[in-house]
Amino acid sequence: MGEIPRTEDRRSPIRRLGRTVEPIHTVAYYSPEIYGFNDDGFKGWWHAYFAYRSAPMGTVSAPAVTAVFYNFAPRMVERAMPTCWDIMAPDAVRARQLELTTAAMLRALGDYPHPDDISGAAAALRSFADQLPIGARPLYAAWASEPWPGGGTAGHSSTADGDAGGDVMDLWHGCTLLREFRFDGHNIALAAGDLDPVECHVMMTTGGHGNGATIQKIRGWNAQEWTAACQRLIDRGWITPDGEQTPEGNAARRAVERDTDRLSSAAADALTADEFETLLARLERITAYLVETGIVAGVWPPPHVTVAA
Repeated sequence: MGEIPRTEDRRSPIRRLGRTVEPIHTVAYYSPEIYGFNDDGFKGWWHAYFAYRSAPMGTVSAPAVTAVFYNFAPRMVERAMPTCWDIMAPDAVRARQLELTTAAMLRALGDYPHPDDISGAAAALRSFADQLPIGARPLYAAWASEPWPGGGTAGHSSTADGDAGGDVMDLWHGCTLLREFRFDGHNIALAAGDLDPVECHVMMTTGGHGNGATIQKIRGWNAQEWTAACQRLIDRGWITPDGEQTPEGNAARRAVERDTDRLSSAAADALTADEFETLLARLERITAYLVETGIVAGVWPPPHVTVAA
């Protein structure tokens, strides 16, 4: 296979892949169609989120989801698990999610002006995205065991809902696989980098992404837990009492990102350099379209959940 440069440079192919699959994957989260779960008895966005994201793992418990998702406060997960399985079994959750996501993706990309990007990216993703190493990657392993929703298989076109609709959903599924592959690897890097589920968010906010009020709201941590995490990082010499990252802290966070890229490298190695670059170009055009048309924000946390600091 072709040699793909893997560095912490944000322009490197493996980092670009992470940035481009994320917005396509999150169409399922942020489109209005996903609120259809409320009609089925789920009690709000988060109640459904924990169910459909973990559903490929089966009827998992709150502690299992807390461990695998890594960055949520246990109490937040416990509000959804395991009561979600009383509403709908995992197989039914998956079927409903695919129904709602299909509607969202077809609406989002129905007017996309370069359909060859969708079919070409879907074909490339089918060739490798469900065949990456599963060791220590529970979420990716579960999702990789799911069938391609568009009806496609490795080396074969989709057939469900017509080729175009099938390719759209295989595009989404392939991006979801790569996103969860990187996510599992990132959690490995965080644990190895001695950053617990609260501390990693403090490092993220002190690095300029989001703020404490927003992260506490969307991850379930309380002010006392946040303050304690800040103090641990101050004692470690990674942030200042004023909430600025020190050079040592910045280096530690960059090391985590570097390790995440390294642990994601199998996705780059699966294709030749030219094939990988072609896939990236297609995904980047699709992502740009989704952001330009307002389907996804293109930043995280998205503005609609941001709380003033």
